[in-house]
Amino acid sequence: MRRLSLAAALALAPLPALAVLDDDPAPPAPTPTTTTCADGFVWDAGKGRCVAAEESGFSDDALFRAARELAHAGRYESAIRVASAMAEAGGDRALTVLGFAHRKAGRVALGMGLYARAIALNPDNLLARSYKGMAHVEAGEMELARAELAEIEARGGAGTWPAEALSAALRRGAGFVY
Repeated sequence: MRRLSLAAALALAPLPALAVLDDDPAPPAPTPTTTTCADGFVWDAGKGRCVAAEESGFSDDALFRAARELAHAGRYESAIRVASAMAEAGGDRALTVLGFAHRKAGRVALGMGLYARAIALNPDNLLARSYKGMAHVEAGEMELARAELAEIEARGGAGTWPAEALSAALRRGAGFVY
């Protein structure tokens, strides 16, 4: 009976864990999307194969996670294609991963502009602020990077991955430290 009550309570309770999964900024672990799929494709576990991101029918959360995974794996053009398939391709999460992929692909000014748009839409987007700060570190603009770190911390992000990653970048003088 006790297990049933706990199960019922959990089933009726809000699901904060889903928000963490959807917006978890920690570096993504490789999945078949990065280990098996061709550029612009994402792994569909239900079908047991890779599918085109634009035709996947996946939620924006799933496409965001896939695009971010691809970007962190150095597959920038594929990440751009997947992020562009998001229904809210102009939303702050899509703009963040697009900014990261463009910046790491060498289009730094475009990436920085995308970060600025993401932050304008959502000033509490700690991931965009962290990536932007890392770009500042890469450019030798340590004061600007420290300003982003201060914003992350002021917005409740102290101790989170965005803050820790940017702090590590500042300590090492390198912008990409995972």
